[in-house]
Order: sequence, then C-alpha cells, then structure tokens
Amino acid sequence: MNTLVLSFISAVLIGLGATLTFDLWALFLKYAFKITPSNICLVGRWLRYMPEGIFAHANIGAAPRKSAECTVGWIAHYMIGITFALVFVALVGQTWLQQPTLLPALVFGVVTVVAPFAIMQPSFGLGFAASKLPNPTPARVRSLLNHSAFGLGLYLFAWLVNWWLQG
Repeated sequence: MNTLVLSFISAVLIGLGATLTFDLWALFLKYAFKITPSNICLVGRWLRYMPEGIFAHANIGAAPRKSAECTVGWIAHYMIGITFALVFVALVGQTWLQQPTLLPALVFGVVTVVAPFAIMQPSFGLGFAASKLPNPTPARVRSLLNHSAFGLGLYLFAWLVNWWLQG
C-alpha cells in the first residue's frame, strides 16, 4: 500500500483512538472526582447556529436548543480529533509513526488546548480561556488535562496501529 495512504489511514485511526482516550479520561474524572465533563452537545449547538450567521454567543447555554445538536457535536468532536491527528502526523512524519515516542504526542496534545481557549470558549460566551467565568481555573485545568489525555492517546494508539499493521 502507498506510504501516503497508509499514513493517512493510520492518522485517522490514531485520531479516533486519541479522541476516545480524551472521552474516557473525562468519564474517569466525572466518576472518580465528580468533575463535570465538557458538554459536547454545545459544540453541536454552536455549529448548528453557524448557517444562520451566528458564530459567537453571549451564553451558548441560554441559546435555544437545535435539532440534532448532540449528534452534530459528537461527530464534530471526533472529526476535530482526526484533524488534529492528521496535522500531528504531517508534522512528525513517517519515522514517528513507525516508532512513536511520548514527548512529541504529549506536547502536541497540550498545544491543542489553544482551540478551546481561543476559539470555542470565547464563541460560547466564556471569554478567552474561560476568563469570564467567576473562577476560570477549573475550566482551564480540565481543558489542559483533557488535551493532555488526547496527547497520551496519540501515543498509545500510534503504538496500537503500528502493532496492528505489523500483523
């Protein structure tokens, strides 16, 4: 199989796995420490308002619900994870895919926290890095931990995909 096609397929599988790791980590935090996970349905609500020209909300939680917002949110969540993995694999290259190491994946996972801090949270009415919340620290820490888990998932699933491909 063509190396480019194989890298693409690997990145998609790694992105799915890393996003699953993100979600399992969020569930662990919910049940072990009573930390409320992010509401992925709000991502869907945000996206469902975009065709109407509404890209930012004063308070997305107060915006009327949209049909299929949860489905759209979850699909977008996994598509974003795949996109991040494709970018990561393009940056680190074939050598990393064949011999994954933790540090680049973890650093990249942490860097992806820029997306919620600079795009989603401001668009949801929370301000940059949730700065409009009375106490933004828990939201910031949760985002950082979740995206670190994504980075760990990049590494773990790269090893798994590599093992699977070697048959």
